[in-house]
Amino acid sequence: MRHQVKKGNLGRNTAHRRALLRNIVTSFLERERIRTTLAKARQARPVAEKMITLAKRGTLHARRQALAYMTKESAVKKLFEEIGPRFVERPGGYTRIVKLDRRNGDGAEMAMLELVGTEFKAKVKKKKDAKKAAAK
Repeated sequence: MRHQVKKGNLGRNTAHRRALLRNIVTSFLERERIRTTLAKARQARPVAEKMITLAKRGTLHARRQALAYMTKESAVKKLFEEIGPRFVERPGGYTRIVKLDRRNGDGAEMAMLELVGTEFKAKVKKKKDAKKAAAK
């Protein structure tokens, strides 16, 4: 019986949902930050944290498990060489979900899924006057 075992299916069948999550997790661990819908971010978060836990182990078996799930070998390499060692001392909670504005087209709730401790510098806008002054 399936009493109270509802899982968010994101409006997709099992194979499509699994492929979607594999792609989201691979892109997320490759870029360390990804913008997606809130529902997709909530579904991808536990999977991404499991991949980071595998990277913390660092064994050959763990690497093969990650390769079996993720779609790019370069992302697995980054996961095991950079991300895993970064979180060795941390017992869990490697990701954060930040809610953003709604998407213009359909009003879907958007969110930013990012690694904890990944602070990106704000982009500094260059002034046009500075360019003109440098040219003179």
